[in-house]
This record gives sequence, structure tokens and C-alpha cells, in this order.
Amino acid sequence: MTERQASAHRATSESDVTVRVDLDGTGASDISTGVPFYDHMLTALSKHSLIDLNVKAEGDVQIDVHHTVEDTAIVIGQVLREALGDKAGIRRYGDALVPLDESLARCVVDVSGRPYFVHSGEPEGQQYHLIGGHFTGSMVAHALESLAFNAGFTVHLSLLAGRDPHHIAEAQFKAFARALRAAVEPDPRVTGIPSTKGAL
Repeated sequence: MTERQASAHRATSESDVTVRVDLDGTGASDISTGVPFYDHMLTALSKHSLIDLNVKAEGDVQIDVHHTVEDTAIVIGQVLREALGDKAGIRRYGDALVPLDESLARCVVDVSGRPYFVHSGEPEGQQYHLIGGHFTGSMVAHALESLAFNAGFTVHLSLLAGRDPHHIAEAQFKAFARALRAAVEPDPRVTGIPSTKGAL
């Protein structure tokens, strides 16, 4: 399998984002978005997916973190799609069940080429909670949905249990990371593209 790396730069009036990934890395990361809790989540995403991830983002966080979080997720999705190439030889599907103290999240990823995102289970009020004083709980689903749509992934993410907003968010990012790790891994038994259609 050839090197599975990609990078991209995206600039708008609201943000300036540069991302580089290596799908066959060790989980090394260098993350700077101006949103400390998001940096924490993206670092966990890299660590638990074993995808090397470099992110440099600047945005209008003095207005709201929404633009920077969304735009960063868009670019991460785009570079993941590029790094995967034609997807030949990968496992394609990945699933994970990840606890963080009282919280428990489940995620299933299909590197399908068909963007879809299903999210459920968060307690009422989680979407409004400010984590770290900057990151709104609703940004978990929004970031991962933006990433999935731009990467061409089908993602089903469910929170099965949880009370602490930080734990709820982190368990979901880690579950996604572990499912993604499995989905993009090379499978030595697979020859060609893992689809009866011959394309993903």
C-alpha cells in the first residue's frame, strides 16, 4: 500500500485552516485551533485512531467558536478522503464501544463514499453546556457530522450513558477515533476495493 498522506489549506473570511494527516502514523499530533477543548478532542482523535494529525487554525473565535470548529472539521474530512485514495485494501467498517468513567459511547464507521451521520443519546441540555468556557456541547455532533460529510463516511454515534459534559464529549470523540482506526486499517485478506460495486 502506498503512503496514505494528505494535506490541505482552506481560507475564508471566518477562518484559515491547514491540516495534514498520515493514516499510517502512530497517533502523533500537533493541534492549534484557538479553542482549547477542541484541541483536546482532536488530540484524542489522533491518539486513539493512530492517525498522525497536524492542525493549524485561526478564526473569529472572539465571535463564536462555531466557524473554527466547523471549518477545521471540514478540512480534516477532506484530507482523510484524499489520503484514503481509492480505498483499496482497507477494512472499510469499524466499530467501537468506549467508556470514560460514567460515560459510554458507541460508534460505527463505514468508509462508504456516502456521507451520512446519525447521532443519538445525549441528555437534554448537553447541547447548551459550555465545556472549558468555549466549546458548546452541540459542537461534538456538528464537528463529527462535518468531518463525516466531507470524508464521505457513514457514521452512527450513540451515547449510551453519561452525566458529566466533558466525559460525554470525550467518550464520543474517542469512540469515533477507535472506529475510524479499524475502518481505515489495511486488511491483508482484502484485494481491491471492499465493495461489490467495485468503487467506494
